[in-house]
Parts: sequence; structure tokens; C-alpha cells
Amino acid sequence: MSLPPGFLDELRTRTSLSQVVGRKVMWDARKSNQGKGDMWAPCPFHQEKTASFHVDDRKGFYYCFGCHAKGDALSFVQETENVGFLEAVEILAREAGMQIPARDPGARRRADRQSQLAAVMEQAVRHYRLQLNTAAGAEAREYLERRKLSTDMLERFEIGFAPDARTGLWQHLTGAGVAPEMIIDAGLAARPDDGGAPYDRFRGRIIFPIRDARGRAIALGGRAMDPNARAKYLNSPETDLFDKGRSLYNHAPARESSGKGEPLIVAEGYMDVIALVRAGFGAAVAPLGTAITEDQLRLLWRISPEPVIALDGDKAGLRAAMRLIDIALPLLEAGRSLRFCILPEGQDPDDLIAAQGAGAMRERISNAMPMVNLLWQRETEGRNLDSPERKAALDKSLREALRLIRDPSIRSHYGNAIRDMREELFHSAIRTRPRQNWNRSTPGAPLPSTKSSLLAAANSGVEDRVREAVILASLVLHPQLIPEFEAELEDLDLATDHDLIRQTLLASDPDQAGFAENLAGKIQAPLDKLFALNHVQLAPSVRRPEDTELARRCITGELQKLSARRGASREIAEAEEDLGGLADEGVTWRLGQAAEARNKAEKQHTDQGAESDEDASAMSEYLQSLIDGEVWVKKNR
Repeated sequence: MSLPPGFLDELRTRTSLSQVVGRKVMWDARKSNQGKGDMWAPCPFHQEKTASFHVDDRKGFYYCFGCHAKGDALSFVQETENVGFLEAVEILAREAGMQIPARDPGARRRADRQSQLAAVMEQAVRHYRLQLNTAAGAEAREYLERRKLSTDMLERFEIGFAPDARTGLWQHLTGAGVAPEMIIDAGLAARPDDGGAPYDRFRGRIIFPIRDARGRAIALGGRAMDPNARAKYLNSPETDLFDKGRSLYNHAPARESSGKGEPLIVAEGYMDVIALVRAGFGAAVAPLGTAITEDQLRLLWRISPEPVIALDGDKAGLRAAMRLIDIALPLLEAGRSLRFCILPEGQDPDDLIAAQGAGAMRERISNAMPMVNLLWQRETEGRNLDSPERKAALDKSLREALRLIRDPSIRSHYGNAIRDMREELFHSAIRTRPRQNWNRSTPGAPLPSTKSSLLAAANSGVEDRVREAVILASLVLHPQLIPEFEAELEDLDLATDHDLIRQTLLASDPDQAGFAENLAGKIQAPLDKLFALNHVQLAPSVRRPEDTELARRCITGELQKLSARRGASREIAEAEEDLGGLADEGVTWRLGQAAEARNKAEKQHTDQGAESDEDASAMSEYLQSLIDGEVWVKKNR
């Protein structure tokens, strides 16, 4: 089976070699530097006590200085799992969430064509570099001199010039024997809509070659010399070589510099990158005419665990930074984040370096803010928080943002940081505002009824376990209802033993013959424990397993109560620090709203139960009596 080279490149990009190898070795904590992706361990391929096996996570290669084994993630899986190349690809693709392309006999043919297109791009790069030194390039040279680009920098970035001629490159390439379709497919020329002769895409522009991580020329960027041009910057269209959402300007040189310890800086455009490199920041890259994409973020993290986003200090730059937060939050992992260097208003890196020197830029990069700070700034900036409702709206938007974080540990740390900033904001406001009469028993304290009614109603979680048990038992006996309640079941935060039952239910086929037997074969002991509980045995949906509609109503009601209880509990958890000391009126209001929502949900279900089915209502009352009687407490006789 032939695989497209682009697929393998993407697979290697999405795969962390240190994670793959880490399943087989114990890292040497003294020699390893996780932040730089520089990891050491005893070699898994030969017996040794010292850590001579080296993994360079950024470059994606390993090497043993003892037995001289070397390779990448694919070869490591092949060797350690004793599988073939395609099986190794399947293993890593599955872990990376990538779909393996269908068998494609034409993959090699397309790979050959990509090589041919890259060769055409190289010819175009050489042509435009020569044009910069002609009479037609005089104005472009003057512009570059004003931007303080030395001859060395022009050579390093292979900067060229496209004269304002309709078919200059076309005539050069076709005269050199390049097929017309190859020129068009490389994105260097286009056919007009009226079917006329093809014309050069780049005219009257300074040319910036764009290369991929392998160093191949895949596209061009052009800056217009005419200030009235429709687009100041123009990139190649997407082609078989160029996917702008998965490419970075200056990718390969930046990766090399970052490997030597330089901070990875993400700027907005070509000239920003060149200015940073000129000032000594070799690990600088830029997206290509779009906001930073998820794929580009993954590329950045392969280079460095904490890239610094250095965006222009204008409204567009700030908007781009704020949008990037929502893309990055779901992708965060331990040791993988972003920092933000917001430049002074109206300045880009080139402006700042020219005005204050490289030292000023380095200081700003060193003091770049963590992403959690920018998230807080985004959610609070320009907001008037002078009422409980507005403060509650802020809390809601912050919770929605934090829910985007998939990693539970990082989500917890973000929550703690946000809580600290929230406390500082609200409590400093309380300390500085004039004393007012809030009609409270103690100025500045929450209403007495808030703690007594809602906090007292939040038991230690046993109520939840009682309801969870009835829900799970009902689904075990009524598997045809599992698809109907699948989403709610997935969202439940269950205890360990209940979670095992939940996971097995979700992984099972409810329509399969012998469902109960298959389920018991997998989790017999947890099921026995579940159905031995008194409150489960007496539940109407368990006592009457033939009545599916009754089970549906019982499950619906208990899920509603769990949701309302846990919504209240979340509000309590987020506000209890405030309640422990000086609280603002927003805390009392939030807890009151949570209590009202919970009581409403319970009353609604009780009313529905009374109207629809006596047994469902009876079960609800029975469970509540167990909870009120604290059945989990061993009584002295």
C-alpha cells in the first residue's frame, strides 16, 4: 500500500516521540529537559544501566550512543511492537486521531508530481532573485535598504522581485521547457476567466519564498510596491504543494534555532520575522495570511512547548490573540501552552526594535503573559460589573471558556488562577468602595439564609450516589433506553464503581442478543453490588422491568435532579471561598439562583410524577426518604 508523503509528514507532526518512547522507558530526570524536548533514558534495545538513549522530541528522532539504534516514531513502534511499517502507521494514526487514506495506487505518482512542482518553484525563486538586481528592481532595492535589510539578510531569506510585467515569469519558464500546466498548478500563473492567455500571479511585488519543514520551496509571498494595489500582501493559492493553514514562514530555520535554546516567537508577517531574525531572534515564524490554525499550533508545539505569540499592538492584533485562545484551550497539555507578547499600540516587532533596540524586544518576550492572564483580560475588559447579574454573567462566560480545556489537571489550575484574579478584582472593589446599607444583618456578609438553605442542602455526595445507582440499574434492565440517555450518561461525574458500569453500558450494543449475559460476563461483581442495594431493589423501574415507559420517566426525573443538584454544587464550590470571608452581593445572588433552580427542578419532577404515574412519584419520594434518613449511616441499636 502506498501512502501519500503528505500523510506521513502530518502523522509525524502530530506525534510526540517522547510520548511514544515514554511508554517503554523510564526517563532519567537528571539528564532530561522536558521543556526543551531533550529526553534521556536507558536504551530499550540493549541492556544498560546508564541513560545513553537520547530522544530529540522537536526533531522527532532518537539515537542510542551505546548500540547506535536510531530512527523516528514509526521505526520505534516497529522495533518495540514487532510490527511492520503499515501496522506502525496504523497504531500511530489511531493515537493521533487520523484517518489512514484508502489504498491508493496513484500515491507514488502524485508524490512524483509534487517533486516536479517543487522543482518548478525553485526555478521561479531563482528567477525572481535575479530580477531584484536588474534595473526594474531599483525601487524594490531602495525599499529594502530603507527597511535596513543587508545583503546577507536578502540572501538568507532569498528575497526577490517580480517586475510589473504580465507574463515575465511565464515566458522565462516556458522558454526553459517547463510545461504550461505545471506553471499553473504550482500557483505561479493563472488563466483569466475569459479564456485568454495565462498571466503571472505576482507582478510589481517583492517576493518572499515560502519553504516547508523539509526545505522545499512550496509557495511565494509578495508585497506590493504600489501603495494603491488591491492587496498589500499576496500569497500563492493553495496547491498540491501548499496548504497555508499547515505551513509556517521560516519553519525549518526557526526549528533549528529553537533547538539551540532560543525562544520560539510567532509574528504576523514576513517582515516581522525578518526583523526579529536580524535582531538576533532566530526562532521566529509567521502564519501565512490567515489567523493561526489548529494545525499550525501543533506545528509550533513540535518546535517548542511554549511559543510566544508576538502580535502587533493594534486592534487587529489583539483580536487575533483573543481568537487564538479558543483554538488553543482544547489542545493544552502539561508542558504545552502559549504566552503572549502584546506590543505597544501601533507598533510591530520591526517598529519596536527600530525605536528601542533588540533589548527592549527581548525584555517584552521574557515578560510575555501566560494565556490564562489574557483569557481573564478578554473576559473582563470593558465590562461593567456593578450588579450581581453582571458578575454572574462574567462567571458564566469564564466557566464556558474553562470547559473548553480537555485536560482535567490544566482545567483545575486554570480555575484556581481565575478564581484568584476574580477574588482580587471583586474584593479590591469592595475594600475601596464607600460603605452602603445593603439591608444585611452584617455589612459585607452574605444573607444568612444563603448558607443555611443551600449549603446545608448540599450533602456529601451520597444523595448523588443513591440516584446514580437507580439510573444505572434501570438502564441495565432497559438497555433499549441507553441510546436515548447516552449524552446525559456521558456527562455524569460518577464514582469509580459506578463509572465502570457506565463505561461498559456505553461500549455495549443494546440491540445485541444476550445483552444481559454479555454485560454480566464483563462486570459481574459491580452489578451484583449494585443490585444488592436496598434502594435499588425497591425502585419501581427495577421491580417492574417489563414497564419501559415507567423506567424512562424514572430515569428522566433522577437525571433532572442530579443536574440541578450539581449545578448548585458548582456554584457553591466557586463561591465558598467568598462565603468564608468578605463576600459581595453577587455571591448571595448566585447561590440564591442556584437554590431556586434546584428546588424548581425537584418540584417540577414531583408534579410530573403525580400527574403521569403514581409509581414514579412514589420512587422519588422513597429515594428522598432514604436520603433524609441518611441510610448510609450505621445506626446504633
